[in-house]
Amino acid sequence: MNFIKSFFVYRARAFNYAMQGIITVVVSQPNMRIIAVAGVAAFVMGLVLDLNYLEWSFLLLAIFFIWMTETFNSALEFLVDLVSPEFHPLAKRAKDAAAGAVLIAIFLSLCLGGLILLPKFIALFRE
Repeated sequence: MNFIKSFFVYRARAFNYAMQGIITVVVSQPNMRIIAVAGVAAFVMGLVLDLNYLEWSFLLLAIFFIWMTETFNSALEFLVDLVSPEFHPLAKRAKDAAAGAVLIAIFLSLCLGGLILLPKFIALFRE
């Protein structure tokens, strides 16, 4: 019984740490707040445009892919700032590369969102 209790206590703590990480990124990173607003807007558009299951799958994948990359980017930035508080060219390159990954995720998500939402949105005005 002690094993089961400690298992669930450990899982609850791990979940709490993960939630603290998400909250930290949302509170401390202005870009994450923009990403959150854009994600909510895309989600609402999906509701309004009555997406099917496949379209929802790709839309949610796109939204959460940006969240993941921005969260990893923020984690890397925090770590780089810890180990290299002064400017260093390699620290800059690491931060730039992580930011580039977010930009790639945004481009992918814009393409997916455009492919899914734009035709349905245009169809609303043709009817």
